[in-house]
Amino acid sequence: MQVRASLFFSLFFLIFVQVSCVTQKQPQPAAEVYGPATIKQQIEASEKRINRFVGFALYDPELGQMVVEHNADKYFVPASNTKLFTFYASLKMLGNTIPALKYTVKGDSLLFWGTGDPTFAHMDLKNSIAYDFLKNRKEKLYYIQAPLASTPFATNWGWDDYNYYYQPERSIFPIHGNIVKFYRKENSPYTVTPAVFKATLKADTAKVQPQGDAFVREWRSNNITYYPKSAKPDFSLEVPFITSAETTVKLLADTLKRDVVLLKRPIPKTATVLPGLPSDSVYKRMLQVSDNLLAEQLLVMASGKISDTLAVEKSIKYVVNNYLHDLPDKPVWVDGSGLSSMNMFTPRSIIALLQKLQQERPTDKLLPMLAVGGRPGTFRSIYKADVPFVFGKSGTLSHVHNQSGYIMTKSGKLLLFSFMNNNFKESSSVVREEMVRIMTEIHEKY
Repeated sequence: MQVRASLFFSLFFLIFVQVSCVTQKQPQPAAEVYGPATIKQQIEASEKRINRFVGFALYDPELGQMVVEHNADKYFVPASNTKLFTFYASLKMLGNTIPALKYTVKGDSLLFWGTGDPTFAHMDLKNSIAYDFLKNRKEKLYYIQAPLASTPFATNWGWDDYNYYYQPERSIFPIHGNIVKFYRKENSPYTVTPAVFKATLKADTAKVQPQGDAFVREWRSNNITYYPKSAKPDFSLEVPFITSAETTVKLLADTLKRDVVLLKRPIPKTATVLPGLPSDSVYKRMLQVSDNLLAEQLLVMASGKISDTLAVEKSIKYVVNNYLHDLPDKPVWVDGSGLSSMNMFTPRSIIALLQKLQQERPTDKLLPMLAVGGRPGTFRSIYKADVPFVFGKSGTLSHVHNQSGYIMTKSGKLLLFSFMNNNFKESSSVVREEMVRIMTEIHEKY
């Protein structure tokens, strides 16, 4: 019995040792590899942490497939992501140069009219082509107002934003970007450009504007009130003015320093187009600083390629029917800038558009056109790095903040992304930081 008991305990001990050794030799579970599952989990967790509606799509062109999708088939208000669609429309419909104006000569008279070119006397886009042409012609100048079917404000623009630089009126012949600029340095007297608007100014030295606006234009006139108590020692402020044929002629005469007469008559059948700036210079500014007027006017000019009556809506309809009919989801597209909250796109349709843009331009020429991380433009304060890795377009309205474009990973992959956020109550900066955190991790780890 003792031998049997000893044998039993010996066997038990050997089995215990073997099991222990096997257990100790078992490999520990490897850390989870960063990939699509991790990214999707981060997106879902982020959506819950900052209560909002998130749409996300990440596409790998090498694989030819989506890497991650989250609500990618749902419609979102895109804000200025709309300008990517305007960019594509312009690439398809406008040539290498934008049309500065149209004209015809009859005897000693030069008759001219607008094409929608927004760059005449623009304060940030240096362009003297049309100016020099009109300034140096020997003929008498007669301006004809071409028809513009689009309204000055698009559907669902904020009427009470009329006083702010980002919402100038759409027009057939923009001058100075359709804004009045007020500038002061070190408490010196302020300047007004265009100078003709000095006559419309009055000062109210008693009041302080609740919103802190130093210059406020009346709702339906170009009368502007200056509130010194609301002004900073140094300022550079812009206020849109109301456009009209009469105002255009007045501004032309003031800018050219020669007589310009408004002529109300049908536009002549024959016309010569004066080529303007290279198109890319206008596209680049529109995309990098998110210039709303440039975006709207690009679609005005594009409509001139298909109709004698200019209209943003004509360009949109033409592009959707002829170039965007194969998108995963039909866009709800109403303006060029994205100021309207009526616009709606899905993340997967934006990815499809980004693919189309790659077909129109080589990557090395496409990416520098967009906002670039850490460089001047709307991405200047985010994605900072010695070597840029995010190229795209942001979009912000009340309760809306989005980014779409291209991201280069440290592993050498160029991915397409659309990251859309709607219906949040926090400030857009909170959402922006969250987006930057996730996109930067994709850059570093994917």
